[in-house]
Amino acid sequence: MSTESINKNKVNNKLSLRDVAAFCKLRLATLVVMSAAFCFILASKTIDYGQLTLLIIGGFLVTASSNGFNQIIERDLDKLMSRTQNRPLPSGRMSLNQAFAIAITLGILGIIILWLFINPLSGLLGTLALVLYTFVYTPMKQKTPLAVFIGAFPGAIPPLLGYVAVSGEMSIAAVLVFSVQFMWQFPHFWAIAWVLDDDYKKAGFYLLPSRGGRDKSSAFQVLIYTLCLLPVSLMPIVFNISGSLATIIIVLCGIAFIAQAIKLYRKCDVKSAQQLMFGSFLYLPIVQIALMIDKI
Repeated sequence: MSTESINKNKVNNKLSLRDVAAFCKLRLATLVVMSAAFCFILASKTIDYGQLTLLIIGGFLVTASSNGFNQIIERDLDKLMSRTQNRPLPSGRMSLNQAFAIAITLGILGIIILWLFINPLSGLLGTLALVLYTFVYTPMKQKTPLAVFIGAFPGAIPPLLGYVAVSGEMSIAAVLVFSVQFMWQFPHFWAIAWVLDDDYKKAGFYLLPSRGGRDKSSAFQVLIYTLCLLPVSLMPIVFNISGSLATIIIVLCGIAFIAQAIKLYRKCDVKSAQQLMFGSFLYLPIVQIALMIDKI
């Protein structure tokens, strides 16, 4: 082997923090953990900041591990899509062994923290989210649009985890905050799938609800789920988890979100889907913060 090849291999074996962050999907993992933290505070009579810190660390590690395993499984498909072909694995900046080592280590550490330092139910929920996302949702993405439904379960576990971290049990309140995030994921993910439909098709992903892709049927289903999201988001108010301020904010956010979904149904264009996508990024944290602040 030439000196040039040896030096090239050495460079390839060096991981930058940027590549590790991209492999773990740092920004996405942070948003997910915020959801768990908001609901931890919502469930708390007095905030235990030590437990909250452990929840954030454990939840972040499990989420980062799930994201890493997702990229390991889809590494060859990521090479086909413009938005993913420069990720660490398809670009060759990270080896498969390195990827497995990072994902496994983060997952084990995260579950240990949740299980031993918070409570066993939290550890079980973290494990369930990791397994469902990695071994059920990810392989299904090429097979059926039902993958979105399956993926909504691990995607909605963070707020449930935040509640359970405080109470140690599966209460009605915990199920309600789970339901809000579960229902929100359908318009959220379908808006993303609409925007990225051409890129997804390169890898064989057909994730819009209609076989016709960007058509009226898909837009209608997005609208229906967006309409259903509003009453589901108000259920925590019905069960006295929060109060009148949250009600006003949730109704206003719901109306704005529905208006974006109606626009997508009328126009069926990428621009309207982009607006709905960005609206979804705002909707969930605003609703969860409203519930949290009103409770405090």
